[in-house]
Amino acid sequence: MKNKLRLFLTTLGFLAVAQAGWAHAFLDHADPAVGSKVHGSPRVVKLWFTEKLEAALCKLQVFNESGQEVDKRDQASSAGDPASLTVSLPPLQSGKYKVVWRAVSVDTHVTKGDFQFEVSP
Repeated sequence: MKNKLRLFLTTLGFLAVAQAGWAHAFLDHADPAVGSKVHGSPRVVKLWFTEKLEAALCKLQVFNESGQEVDKRDQASSAGDPASLTVSLPPLQSGKYKVVWRAVSVDTHVTKGDFQFEVSP
């Protein structure tokens, strides 16, 4: 019985270590929200991820319907929230916008994604 318990605990330990090695920074939520319709132009786009980020290696961009980048290219991560990224926006006209991101977690795993939001008057 003692050997079975030892084997079980050892296996559980290996699985815990392996799980930690598989960590990736996935998008948790965003403001404006994914697929949302917002009234008036947002000042920033902010993304929150499931893991801490290496902000210098991440990228966050916002494009208009013509494919032109419209953000202020001032991407930043908050010192108080190392799992978030923000980028400022100029006043946006009504229309659809695409947010494109590339996140690098502190364990160097890379994830990418995009989503849209719509601005209405």
